[in-house]
Amino acid sequence: MIAETVCSAASAAGLGIAVVTAYRKRYLAAVRIAAYSLVPVGLVMTGVVGWLADTAFSPTAWAGFGVLGVAWLLFASTRAVERRRGSTRAERKAAARGERGGAVAPTASAPSLATGTRPAAKPAAAPRSTGSGDDFSDIEAILKKHGI
Repeated sequence: MIAETVCSAASAAGLGIAVVTAYRKRYLAAVRIAAYSLVPVGLVMTGVVGWLADTAFSPTAWAGFGVLGVAWLLFASTRAVERRRGSTRAERKAAARGERGGAVAPTASAPSLATGTRPAAKPAAAPRSTGSGDDFSDIEAILKKHGI
């Protein structure tokens, strides 16, 4: 009963503020304030406020919230452990099946980050004739057609 009274009083105060705002010729703001102030009355009329009030004073509901909190903590802790290990569940499953993930070329060396001068670039080598000139003849024709 108290929750309904508080919601009704909040709505009445909001509608009063909307009237004062409309009197100041700020109609758009007044309509927005009126809309917000009608929400508590609508919640009372639909029974949501009564349900929330019953839930707030129910020990069973609070125990349920506690169980949900524990579940959330368990999920969060498992995610933290997963991140700390650096692997995900899919990666561990792939490793268990013997599939290979990770780098595409694991034997490739990392680029050098040394400071200093760069080695001089090698001049482009002339194309070698390996006897497969027919393979690229259609590509050359297309390039010549476009003037490249």
